[in-house]
Amino acid sequence: MAAQAASTESVANVSKGQLKSFIERIERLEEEKAAIAGDIREVYAEAKANGYDAKIMRQVVRIRKLDGHERAEQEALLDTYLAALGMVS
Repeated sequence: MAAQAASTESVANVSKGQLKSFIERIERLEEEKAAIAGDIREVYAEAKANGYDAKIMRQVVRIRKLDGHERAEQEALLDTYLAALGMVS
């Protein structure tokens, strides 16, 4: 009973207008995100049509997001794992 009363109080304290505004903003941003994702797919498709490997391009984009220290750390760890598996030439 006490939990239900607390829940009812919480609902009463929520501003319907503010909540609706937040939800609508999120929905608009989700639409924009979908549109941008579509644009990105088109760029990768165009690059692929010009002979570039989209999978490798995605890796390059991901790597470029890292700062120098993070990149060096990941490369060192990758080299360690490859060496442990006997995959380093």
